[in-house]
Amino acid sequence: MGLRYAEASDVKRLVDEIVDDLGLFHVVPQFVYCYRSRGSESRGTVARIHGLGRIWQDALRRPPSYVIEVISERYDPLSQEDKEKTLIHELLHIPMGFSGGFRPHKGYISRIEVDRLYGKLLERRSLKRSAS
Repeated sequence: MGLRYAEASDVKRLVDEIVDDLGLFHVVPQFVYCYRSRGSESRGTVARIHGLGRIWQDALRRPPSYVIEVISERYDPLSQEDKEKTLIHELLHIPMGFSGGFRPHKGYISRIEVDRLYGKLLERRSLKRSAS
Protein backbone atom coordinates (compact mmCIF):
# COMPACT_ATOMS: atom_id res chain seq x y z
CA MET A 1 0.00 0.00 0.00
CA GLY A 2 2.97 2.35 0.61
CA LEU A 3 3.34 5.53 2.55
CA ARG A 4 0.19 7.62 3.00
CA TYR A 5 -0.12 11.16 4.32
CA ALA A 6 -3.07 13.04 5.82
CA GLU A 7 -3.36 16.42 7.46
CA ALA A 8 -3.21 16.11 11.24
CA SER A 9 -5.41 18.84 12.73
CA ASP A 10 -4.97 17.41 16.25
CA VAL A 11 -1.19 17.71 15.94
CA LYS A 12 -1.52 21.22 14.47
CA ARG A 13 -3.65 22.36 17.43
CA LEU A 14 -1.06 20.97 19.85
CA VAL A 15 1.86 22.55 17.95
CA ASP A 16 0.12 25.94 17.93
CA GLU A 17 -0.60 25.62 21.67
CA ILE A 18 3.03 24.71 22.42
CA VAL A 19 4.35 27.60 20.30
CA ASP A 20 2.02 30.01 22.09
CA ASP A 21 2.56 28.69 25.62
CA LEU A 22 6.36 28.59 25.26
CA GLY A 23 6.52 31.98 23.55
CA LEU A 24 8.39 30.65 20.52
CA PHE A 25 7.98 33.98 18.75
CA HIS A 26 10.31 33.08 15.88
CA VAL A 27 7.91 30.32 14.75
CA VAL A 28 5.24 31.54 12.33
CA PRO A 29 2.28 29.21 13.05
CA GLN A 30 0.46 29.80 9.75
CA PHE A 31 3.51 28.41 7.93
CA VAL A 32 3.88 25.28 10.06
CA TYR A 33 1.82 22.42 8.67
CA CYS A 34 1.22 19.09 10.40
CA TYR A 35 0.75 15.71 8.74
CA ARG A 36 0.35 12.15 9.90
CA SER A 37 1.96 9.41 7.84
CA ARG A 38 1.12 5.72 7.82
CA GLY A 39 3.17 2.90 6.41
CA SER A 40 6.64 4.34 7.04
CA GLU A 41 9.54 1.91 6.74
CA SER A 42 11.74 4.02 9.04
CA ARG A 43 12.87 2.33 12.23
CA GLY A 44 12.39 4.16 15.52
CA THR A 45 11.49 7.54 14.04
CA VAL A 46 8.46 9.04 15.79
CA ALA A 47 8.33 12.36 13.94
CA ARG A 48 10.35 14.48 11.56
CA ILE A 49 10.35 18.01 10.26
CA HIS A 50 10.64 19.08 6.64
CA GLY A 51 11.59 22.60 5.58
CA LEU A 52 10.92 24.43 2.36
CA GLY A 53 14.46 25.39 1.39
CA ARG A 54 15.41 28.68 -0.20
CA ILE A 55 15.51 27.39 -3.79
CA TRP A 56 11.99 25.96 -3.44
CA GLN A 57 10.75 29.16 -1.80
CA ASP A 58 12.02 31.12 -4.78
CA ALA A 59 10.79 28.68 -7.43
CA LEU A 60 7.32 28.33 -5.89
CA ARG A 61 7.14 31.95 -4.72
CA ARG A 62 6.28 30.76 -1.21
CA PRO A 63 7.47 31.98 2.19
CA PRO A 64 9.63 29.78 4.42
CA SER A 65 7.46 26.91 5.65
CA TYR A 66 7.77 23.71 7.65
CA VAL A 67 5.90 20.42 7.82
CA ILE A 68 5.96 18.40 11.01
CA GLU A 69 5.24 14.78 10.12
CA VAL A 70 4.23 12.38 12.86
CA ILE A 71 4.52 8.69 12.08
CA SER A 72 1.19 7.27 13.16
CA GLU A 73 2.40 3.82 14.14
CA ARG A 74 4.84 5.29 16.70
CA TYR A 75 3.37 8.70 17.60
CA ASP A 76 -0.29 7.80 18.17
CA PRO A 77 0.29 5.28 21.01
CA LEU A 78 2.46 7.74 22.99
CA SER A 79 1.32 9.37 26.21
CA GLN A 80 0.29 13.03 25.99
CA GLU A 81 3.57 13.99 27.68
CA ASP A 82 5.65 12.09 25.11
CA LYS A 83 3.64 13.55 22.23
CA GLU A 84 4.31 17.06 23.53
CA LYS A 85 8.02 16.33 24.06
CA THR A 86 8.23 14.92 20.53
CA LEU A 87 6.69 18.10 19.09
CA ILE A 88 8.95 20.33 21.21
CA HIS A 89 11.91 18.38 19.80
CA GLU A 90 10.75 18.99 16.21
CA LEU A 91 10.08 22.69 16.87
CA LEU A 92 13.63 23.07 18.19
CA HIS A 93 14.88 22.27 14.68
CA ILE A 94 13.36 25.55 13.41
CA PRO A 95 16.06 28.26 13.45
CA MET A 96 15.48 31.70 14.97
CA GLY A 97 15.32 33.22 11.48
CA PHE A 98 12.47 30.91 10.37
CA SER A 99 14.27 30.57 7.04
CA GLY A 100 13.17 27.14 5.86
CA GLY A 101 16.47 25.65 7.05
CA PHE A 102 17.21 23.56 10.13
CA ARG A 103 19.08 23.68 13.40
CA PRO A 104 21.14 20.54 14.02
CA HIS A 105 20.90 18.43 17.14
CA LYS A 106 24.42 19.31 18.25
CA GLY A 107 24.33 22.41 20.41
CA TYR A 108 20.57 22.95 20.11
CA ILE A 109 18.54 19.83 20.73
CA SER A 110 18.94 17.37 23.58
CA ARG A 111 16.77 15.43 25.96
CA ILE A 112 17.79 17.89 28.69
CA GLU A 113 16.61 20.88 26.61
CA VAL A 114 13.35 19.15 25.65
CA ASP A 115 12.69 18.26 29.30
CA ARG A 116 13.50 21.85 30.37
CA LEU A 117 11.05 23.28 27.85
CA TYR A 118 8.42 20.70 28.77
CA GLY A 119 8.71 21.78 32.42
CA LYS A 120 8.34 25.41 31.32
CA LEU A 121 5.27 24.42 29.27
CA LEU A 122 3.61 22.80 32.29
CA GLU A 123 4.46 25.80 34.46
CA ARG A 124 2.97 28.29 32.00
CA ARG A 125 -0.18 26.22 31.59
CA SER A 126 -0.58 26.07 35.36
CA LEU A 127 -0.20 29.86 35.60
CA LYS A 128 -2.77 30.34 32.82
CA ARG A 129 -5.27 28.09 34.62
CA SER A 130 -4.82 29.84 37.96
CA ALA A 131 -5.21 33.27 36.30
CA SER A 132 -8.56 32.36 34.76
